[in-house]
Amino acid sequence: MNKYVIGAGLALLGSAASAQSSVTLYGIVDVAVEHLSKTGPNGDSLTRMPGLTGSVPSRFGLRGTEDLGGGLRAGFTLESGFGADTGSFNQGNRLFGRQAFVNLSGNWGSVMLGRQYTMLFHGLLGSDILGPNAFGSGSLDVYIPNARTDNAIGYLGTFSGVTVGGTYSTGRDTSTAGNPGGTNCGGENAADKKACREWSALLKYDSPTWGAALAVDEIRGGAGSWAPAGLTSSDLTDRRISLGAYAKVAGVKLGAGLLSRDNDGSSAKQHDGITTAKRSDMWYMGAAYPVTPKLTVDGQVFHLRSKDSANKSLLFAVRGTYALSKRTALYATAGSIDNSGTQTLSVSNAAAGGTTLAGGNQLGFATGIRHAF
Repeated sequence: MNKYVIGAGLALLGSAASAQSSVTLYGIVDVAVEHLSKTGPNGDSLTRMPGLTGSVPSRFGLRGTEDLGGGLRAGFTLESGFGADTGSFNQGNRLFGRQAFVNLSGNWGSVMLGRQYTMLFHGLLGSDILGPNAFGSGSLDVYIPNARTDNAIGYLGTFSGVTVGGTYSTGRDTSTAGNPGGTNCGGENAADKKACREWSALLKYDSPTWGAALAVDEIRGGAGSWAPAGLTSSDLTDRRISLGAYAKVAGVKLGAGLLSRDNDGSSAKQHDGITTAKRSDMWYMGAAYPVTPKLTVDGQVFHLRSKDSANKSLLFAVRGTYALSKRTALYATAGSIDNSGTQTLSVSNAAAGGTTLAGGNQLGFATGIRHAF
């Protein structure tokens, strides 16, 4: 990805610079046209240009660094997500809803303060092959592509291939936009010091040929929190444990994992087509194969099972990406989902409004263009 440096050193010309700083502008614009079968209570087909994601979400950002000397560096990241279909901000209409933090780093790792990814995001990077694709893990769990937290203290450090990290938030989500953009749990309340807290932890290992990661992510409820999730009290928590691994064999990348969820606030509650039993497991496996230097084909299968419930979902997705250049690519992706019980999940997480009939199935197809700068 080419980046445009729009800042330079702080030192004046002709003087000995004790520190250097730079600011980089970067981004991706990804727009797709999507067709879904069997949507809504009447099972109608739907053609649309979704605003949340195509192959990846559209975003732009600023990233800055300053060398403080002695191996110490300061920096910041401001990243905005937007829907290229209408030009509107995503993540609850926040200006910098994807990331907004300042950090201090050295050989010991990096400490970050502000809105940032939780460790669940970092834990899934290697094993979740399709990532934020329109048809993928976010279709079965809307929290996955929204694993970020407000008011957070974070740490990440990598030592000889081993990465450790964690986050702790005093108020995980101040937006009232509604899921997935905002879950109305601002916290930082003197009357209820547990309300809307979040914590996550990460342990992972990466080598040139394989890697594995374990991540834990727990959010806590509050009086004003996202009611459909059932987290209406600070005594209630929603915890996800992710275990994943990947390997690279003869140019093919293979990934597999398990995401186990335990939600104190849910027993049989419906939201966005998901009947959230207290316990659920999502298994997945996938592969990415570079057919030619310009063409990559990847695919994944997911199985979501709610414990002590007839509700299950099986999702298949495949994608082909053709690189026109280092920055521009065309892609096409297809997926299918088969629900059981009262589950109404859509194959697509690219926009709201695609849920299907209870216990029904759905097919989806999308094609688009992605440009990075």
